[in-house]
Amino acid sequence: MTRPTSTSAAGGDTTFRAFVRTYGIFRRVMDPHFARFGVSGSQWGVIRALQRAEAEGITALRLTELGERLLIRPPSVTGAISRLERMGLVQRTAAADDLRAKHVCLTDAGRELIRQVEPHRAAQIAKVMAGLTEPEQDTLRNLLDKMASHMQTLASPDDRTTQSSAADKQ
Repeated sequence: MTRPTSTSAAGGDTTFRAFVRTYGIFRRVMDPHFARFGVSGSQWGVIRALQRAEAEGITALRLTELGERLLIRPPSVTGAISRLERMGLVQRTAAADDLRAKHVCLTDAGRELIRQVEPHRAAQIAKVMAGLTEPEQDTLRNLLDKMASHMQTLASPDDRTTQSSAADKQ
């Protein structure tokens, strides 16, 4: 394996910092958007994952399945679900086949929140993506897919399994 030259290492560092900076700015743009509806971006991700499961005919997900879909670890899933449950947007119940396992599903209030956010979603995505032409968006998506594929090879074996299953489900 060849080692990167100091020039490519410096370029990699600059690219990495630009990536992290862009993600930070992305959060500064998106967090207020979701806050208008009383949720965080992470909470919205959970709600959307549950909505997608319902669209697939799955009425409830185990917490582990939800974590796989979101690519997050179980303690993070549990915390997010606890907050959403206190808000009345999701409901957590014991699995009939394993009382240690928990299922989570949207409540009517959670579905109502989706109905409130949905009319604004496309406009927000268009606003965020307006900085790139359609071909540039295609290029960015391809580069991000390529980077995600590479990063899966760097993840621990458990993470690779989780990420592969989650990618298959999206």
